[in-house]
Amino acid sequence: MTFHRNRVKFLSPDDIEETFYKSSGPGGQRKNKRETAVRLRHLPSGITVVATEHRSQAKNRELAMMRLVEKLKALSHRPRPRIPTHIPRQAKTCIMEHKQLHSRKKSLRAQVRIEE
Repeated sequence: MTFHRNRVKFLSPDDIEETFYKSSGPGGQRKNKRETAVRLRHLPSGITVVATEHRSQAKNRELAMMRLVEKLKALSHRPRPRIPTHIPRQAKTCIMEHKQLHSRKKSLRAQVRIEE
């Protein structure tokens, strides 16, 4: 399997350790006597994923593999660097006008003092 466009790596079967065990939860005899739960461990990165949702070991293995690939994609993802931009002069004047208007509006709320 491959992932990420720029950093193409291959997920080889030698790098994955599979473990099967009896999953817990409802399901009765079918679930209790079969080792259907799958745990995959990616040895180079140390990432571990588990799938216990289905009664079928094959479905759980497929689901665990999808989760492992997603985690490896997330691990290799690098966000694009932010390019700092400046605020245009027109936008600054618009912001200042709005602040002045708001200030005038709030000053009208002040308590009126009557001098006797």
